[in-house]
Amino acid sequence: MRTSITIALATLALFIGCAAQEEVYLGVAPPADPPSFTGDDAATLSPEAGLMSYCPSSTCPPGFTTCPNSRFPCDINLRTDLSNCGACGAACPTRDLGADFACVEGSCVMTCTTDGIPKLDCDGIIDNGCEVTLGTNDNCTGCGEKCEDPEKPCTRRRDGKPGCGCGGSDVYCPLSGACVDLRDNDQNCGACGNQCDPRNGGESTPPNAYYGCINGECGRLKCFPTWADCDGDPSNGCETDLFDPNNCAGCGTVCDSTEGCQADEFYQPRCVMCPEGETYCPTSCGIVVKPGRSVCTGECRNLATDPQSCGACGFSCGLKPDGVRPVDYASPVCSFGSCDFACDQGRADCNGNQSDGCEVDTNSDPRNCGGCRIECNAVAGQACVGGRCVVEPCETNGGITR
Repeated sequence: MRTSITIALATLALFIGCAAQEEVYLGVAPPADPPSFTGDDAATLSPEAGLMSYCPSSTCPPGFTTCPNSRFPCDINLRTDLSNCGACGAACPTRDLGADFACVEGSCVMTCTTDGIPKLDCDGIIDNGCEVTLGTNDNCTGCGEKCEDPEKPCTRRRDGKPGCGCGGSDVYCPLSGACVDLRDNDQNCGACGNQCDPRNGGESTPPNAYYGCINGECGRLKCFPTWADCDGDPSNGCETDLFDPNNCAGCGTVCDSTEGCQADEFYQPRCVMCPEGETYCPTSCGIVVKPGRSVCTGECRNLATDPQSCGACGFSCGLKPDGVRPVDYASPVCSFGSCDFACDQGRADCNGNQSDGCEVDTNSDPRNCGGCRIECNAVAGQACVGGRCVVEPCETNGGITR
């Protein structure tokens, strides 16, 4: 009798010990809902119905394994690890081949990158990545799509996309290597290479104006970008600044009192009203639109939370105030206008020392499984997978849990 009580208490203690932390179940999964001991047939139910004891396990869950370079047991996910995709040491190629690679269900999957110029995988060989760059006569808009007409070579059109020849009224000018509209292009006015003289042979120019191309003819007065002749009087030139809130982007376009006239991403004026709690911050300056003038483009930023403008426009948390870069395995964050860092998913700063970053792998470290100092059963060699200690159904002998 005493022996039976001892075994029962030991089993209960082991069950409670396993349940005290997050666990990965091997074999039979735990029941979704606890068994019910109430109802019409309650008297006929066994108190042990549906219960199963789970014990610490050193067996890796499906998809996980221990590789020769592993730091912890079962710390490699063969379904997602770029360096061990499907098998230990089976590494996917790098991004240097014009593509991004991911390990999906144990297989390397490639996605071609653009970087401003589209690329394609035309030969179907993953090892050389996306080997073809579009925009050439042999591969203009797709694999093997050639431009046969010498008068219509493959060129980047004004919409930014490649094509054989130019669309619409544009003409391809070989010297500039671009599609241009000969009706208003100051460098190719009426014909390719016909460049207009902005002073028109030394003539005086009114304010904010120059001589350029209109309807295919040089020597016509034009306004500098972001200036306009709103009063129709040529003697005072282009008198209206299109960054004026009362003439924003056009004569008579008035911004609301809560808005300002700022540059968009294309350096064109527009009325901007930042949401409550955000501030308009210049992001890129120095684009000259007339001699002696530059324009800054920008966007709305939350100075309390934005790591690129933390506490002030342009103050990036990419570097700490003392010049130290963000800590290892962490991302810079902005909290209440001050820079800090946040550990990456599955990492933790357990020693409180920023100099070594988020030094602990809480996904795989059995001594810090899911968090600092959460220990798996070291005696049983219990593995930590995904921040949870691995368990499996306990072995039984004649119905008695061992």
